[in-house]
Amino acid sequence: MRRTLQTTQLGLGWLIERGVPVQPRGEWQENSDKPCDTGTKLDVLAREFPQLDFSTVFAEYPSKSGRWAFSQKAITQRGKDCLGWLKMRPEKIIIVTSHSGDGEDLVERELTEQRGGGMGKSMKGRAFVRPGDFPEDPVSTSDHEVVDEMPRQAYSPET
Repeated sequence: MRRTLQTTQLGLGWLIERGVPVQPRGEWQENSDKPCDTGTKLDVLAREFPQLDFSTVFAEYPSKSGRWAFSQKAITQRGKDCLGWLKMRPEKIIIVTSHSGDGEDLVERELTEQRGGGMGKSMKGRAFVRPGDFPEDPVSTSDHEVVDEMPRQAYSPET
């Protein structure tokens, strides 16, 4: 979340100065459970960004277990939750500053796909989930609840 908040301040500071609110949301966290994709604890973020209200961020952030696990099922559900939250918002315009991993498959439109991203500088085409992109889904007690995370794999630059 630190990088996205820094990006928000740099890219949208002119709107923030005009009173446009910023609402940190943990649901938009990066997908994998690698150290580079695991967020900074809320108390640290609150000290670094004292002007922001972190009360809407789930208490266990930056958890990578249960609902927040690095599994296809958990990430798919989180994506649906993010879209549902966006659809319920009363604003006519919402800007989400996030990581590429959690937004690519959610909102890409045909024109954006053909151009190679909004500015035309990204790889052209769509990103698709392939077998092996995620660890096996944890055992679940219902269709809506992920109860265990797969054991964390040791991080290495090759993974």
